[in-house]
Amino acid sequence: MKSSVLRNTVSILATVMFLSGCSFTEEALWPSIVGEDTPEEVATAAASAAVAPDSIATSSEVLSGLPLLGSTIFEAPGVTPGQPTGTHVGKKIEELRGDLSRLQARLIHHNNNLQTQRNNARSSAGTYHSIIAAMNTRLQVGTTPGNPQMVNGWNKAQEELEQVGASITNLNSLSNESAATSALAAFVLDSAGSTYELRGALDEDHNQLSVLEDEANQTVVILDRLMNELTEDIARTQNYFSAERTNLTALQVAVDNGEFIGGNLGSRTFGVPVPPPPGGPAGLVGRQPPLAIIRFDQPNVNYEQALFTAVSRALDRRPSSAFDLVTVAPARGNSAQIALATSKSRKYGEDVMRSLTKLGLPASHVSLSSTSNPGAQVPEVHVYQR
Repeated sequence: MKSSVLRNTVSILATVMFLSGCSFTEEALWPSIVGEDTPEEVATAAASAAVAPDSIATSSEVLSGLPLLGSTIFEAPGVTPGQPTGTHVGKKIEELRGDLSRLQARLIHHNNNLQTQRNNARSSAGTYHSIIAAMNTRLQVGTTPGNPQMVNGWNKAQEELEQVGASITNLNSLSNESAATSALAAFVLDSAGSTYELRGALDEDHNQLSVLEDEANQTVVILDRLMNELTEDIARTQNYFSAERTNLTALQVAVDNGEFIGGNLGSRTFGVPVPPPPGGPAGLVGRQPPLAIIRFDQPNVNYEQALFTAVSRALDRRPSSAFDLVTVAPARGNSAQIALATSKSRKYGEDVMRSLTKLGLPASHVSLSSTSNPGAQVPEVHVYQR
């Protein structure tokens, strides 16, 4: 596989130097990026992406990629026992003491559940990143397309990531339970406040009630902090899960090709794309230089790496970019033959569109249209930036 990467790199350099414009071969896509860069700079960037992608994670980056969950342990302050006074108020205080004990027992249960879910999410995420790191290392040096060992590793990584997703479900359930406990906490506080208004109390009753009220307030504060951290944990874990699921989809493209394509495009910040050109993207064919052209003149065209490089560099220049894919069919023969060629080209365009979305480009930032052109010798997909 190393030799194939080397051949690709040399081929990129040779092709771009030879054509010095929109650089393509008959076997793969070579992008021409419209902008300040020279073709030699484009070739160098493409070669660098193929040989040593920047997004290969180091061990420290793998560790920092774990979901940033809270670490606070929430302990109940306890309930101070009191001596019975024999009054009606004293009996009410004993009842409130029982309610506070149940409240704190729930708090302890919620804390234990929270720590368990945190540990489970961290453990699954750690195993997931270990698998991904090993796969990235293997893909960096190259392997066979669809290597069964890599496919098995991808499946295991997906299983571990799904365990993180299960933790999100459990954390949401815990959030609902905590909300119910919060209602009990409000009841205990309100009851303690109203007990002061009861007649027939001794000074000792009010002393015990004051201690109980303080402990109830402490419990409520701790419960509120637990619920706040729980909300943050859910949001962070959901963001982590969503991002890594997109990364895993992009990694599947690399496994299919047997080499690392590049970092996930979904990790970028996308702006609002400009509207499509008047008359539709198909009108750009022959009038505006495309960002890249993919010619499908053989059954398997390996275009993902060059396509990713072209799109990634375009987004570096203008994050609000969108991309219009135009399938161009050869306009030769009768109307039936042209219709058949257009349908075939459309399928190639759909494949390219799926490749871009797998690599993380939002579906809202890519469009697909079709046309025919007598100058086309084989089915083509033109990629335009807007």
